[in-house]
Amino acid sequence: MTDQNPRHGAVTRILVTGGAGFIGSHYVRTMLGPDGPGGVRITVLDKLTYAGTLTNLDELDGHGSLRFVHGDICDAELVDGLAAEHDQIVHFAAESHVDRSILSSTEFVRTNVLGTQVLLDAALRQGVHTFVHISTDEVYGSIDEGAWTEEWPLAPNSPYAAAKASSDLLALSYHRTHGLDVRVTRCSNNYGHHHFPEKVIPLFITNLLDGLPVPLYGDGGNVRDWLHIDDHVQGIERVRQDGRPGEVYNIGGGTELSNKELTQLLLDACGADWDMVEHVTDRKGHDRRYALDWTKLRTELGYRPRKDFTAGLAETVAWYRDNRAWWEPLKKQTTPVPLVR
Repeated sequence: MTDQNPRHGAVTRILVTGGAGFIGSHYVRTMLGPDGPGGVRITVLDKLTYAGTLTNLDELDGHGSLRFVHGDICDAELVDGLAAEHDQIVHFAAESHVDRSILSSTEFVRTNVLGTQVLLDAALRQGVHTFVHISTDEVYGSIDEGAWTEEWPLAPNSPYAAAKASSDLLALSYHRTHGLDVRVTRCSNNYGHHHFPEKVIPLFITNLLDGLPVPLYGDGGNVRDWLHIDDHVQGIERVRQDGRPGEVYNIGGGTELSNKELTQLLLDACGADWDMVEHVTDRKGHDRRYALDWTKLRTELGYRPRKDFTAGLAETVAWYRDNRAWWEPLKKQTTPVPLVR
């Protein structure tokens, strides 16, 4: 990676916040890879908290179109200087683990709300052309049947989701008040390689590979729609390139599973059985079901999930089996979150 400023000119200069995390790093790898759009230079701004690691960008080491800046999105002076050098901002940086937000919400409000406000102010001052704000389906709350459209009222139920909903509203307000070109994406649950091993799929895979039990909350009936990171990045790019200012776009994966069904698939993939499952008291305020309607993204921008879930999950398990050198140090150096009763 280079520390030199990206050159001005015909290329699009993109500031990617949280670009050393799970989804942000995959976005950067994709953008600068052989199948990327070309004509872009990227600066990654990342605080490198426990969930962000430069190893996620190792394959781009020495890439002439990538610059890394170690810093905090709440640092107004740093952010202002970076915004002045870029045409667009794609904003991934966030505290995102629900269990941690239940134990303490301070960092979630600081990063997700204040950090977003600092970025928006800098974008407005420095004339950034487009601001893509990456959010989550959790801002909608829980839905028993049907699926949320982008017009659905926000009703977050966890401190994490509430902080993300707040940042969504802030971002959209900068469009309505100041005319800033803000585009918001809301995704369903992501899975894939390089996923930090405290989230359910990588936690279950890595525990099972080590012969350790896995915790299943409550009756296992909580339902989620699963979205491969390849498809998430595809959706984000369609919004960045062709989305409409001031609009929200849902990005879904099209595979709806209960946690119990997902657990069975992971047990099968890892050659384990239900003796490895510990049934634990359900999490506080655990949303029962998430479901996104992504008709808008399909009809306006031609989005369709391309990754078959069965194939994607098999690839994910294989990646963790083959990449212990990536995840074992992360599990050793990170304090596990106590199960939130």
